[in-house]
Amino acid sequence: MVKIRLKRMGMKKEPFYRVVVSDSRSPRDGRFVEEIGYYNPVSDPAVIKLDEDRAKYWLSTGAQPTDTVRGLLKKSGLL
Repeated sequence: MVKIRLKRMGMKKEPFYRVVVSDSRSPRDGRFVEEIGYYNPVSDPAVIKLDEDRAKYWLSTGAQPTDTVRGLLKKSGLL
C-alpha cells in the first residue's frame, strides 16, 4: 500500500518536513518513492509547498494520505 506522509528533516527543536510518497512498510524517515513537496511549521506563517500535479496523480492511483498530510492538502486546496 502506498502512503503520502511526512518525512522529518531539520535539527533538534527545528523540524522541517518533506511530503513524500512511500510504501507503508518502510520507516518514517526511510526509503521513499518520490518527494512531492515540503512543509515548514516553524516559519510564521507556516510554509506549505506541494507539486499539485504529482499529488493529484498519486491520489488518483490510490495513495492514502496520513491525517496530517490530508490537512495540508485541504489547506492548499487539493482536496
